[in-house]
Amino acid sequence: MTRRFGFWFLIVFVLVLLPARSPAPLMYVPGEGWYYEPYGETAKWQRPRAKDQLQMAEDAFAQKDYSLTVRAANRVLRVWPLSDYSPRAEYLIARCQEARGKDEAAFNSYQKIIDKYPKSAEYTEVLWRQYLIAGRFLDGEFFKLWNLIPLYRSMDKTAKLYKQVVANGPYSEVAPHAQLNIGAAREKGGDYAEAVKAYDTAADRYNNQPLVAADAMYRAALAWQKQAETAEYDQSAATQAIGAYTDFATVFPDDPRVPAAQAAMTKLKAEQVRGNFEIAKYYEKNRKWAGAIIYYNAVLQLDANSPLGTQARKRIEVLKPRLQGAPQE
Repeated sequence: MTRRFGFWFLIVFVLVLLPARSPAPLMYVPGEGWYYEPYGETAKWQRPRAKDQLQMAEDAFAQKDYSLTVRAANRVLRVWPLSDYSPRAEYLIARCQEARGKDEAAFNSYQKIIDKYPKSAEYTEVLWRQYLIAGRFLDGEFFKLWNLIPLYRSMDKTAKLYKQVVANGPYSEVAPHAQLNIGAAREKGGDYAEAVKAYDTAADRYNNQPLVAADAMYRAALAWQKQAETAEYDQSAATQAIGAYTDFATVFPDDPRVPAAQAAMTKLKAEQVRGNFEIAKYYEKNRKWAGAIIYYNAVLQLDANSPLGTQARKRIEVLKPRLQGAPQE
């Protein structure tokens, strides 16, 4: 019993004495994780004033020592949270995360600056950095588990990043570009209806910026066209695309993309003619004369002078007597 008591007394004595005799080699920094701090190193990067502590972080960042930068910047936030140096410390932490490829974490850290320090000197740059991060995800960068393990691409999450940039400064210099890229992300994700909404918002909100408004209107028409050209041809989307191209060409007649818009409209109208003609044939095959005549007439309304328009006119002449002389089966 005495030996066991002596053993545990020794263990407790060592545990109590050790912290007083030597510093803990493992340190934890929020947002950075654990790191090893050799004996005597702590005093080398800690400073008694916030200004000097931030300068330590600045110097470390300039030397690309991101681990030290984060430790020094975090100490500014921890010891002097209300100082004028806190916004810059937050900024340096985000820059380090970005430099290390932790883009989602960096985006969130930049967001802290937007939320906590709306008058920060880095506000405009932070918006652009968030925009650039979203752009990397738009280009195919993977979202990561624990900021380490690449897992998946997501155009939905990418669109939400751009949406956050717009919300942070809806009339900032970067906002129109971010709004357009919400549409681009939705397009890449195959959600053409949401893409059109994003482009329409850009055209309406930034109508005083002709380049942005023109780009938004043209992209909206393209998105409708892509929707129309999906596996099963979408007649309603084709109509929307033609309308959108028409609006674009009317509002911006001198835009160099007008010829492409006109060519797209010609193609869409030709496909509409073909689609209506095929529907009319289907009704005729099933002896639905009234339905067949309606769609043959639609062909004439779209393009009466096309070869299919000529055929449609002939079929109407053939079907009219049947419609008048016999009930629909």
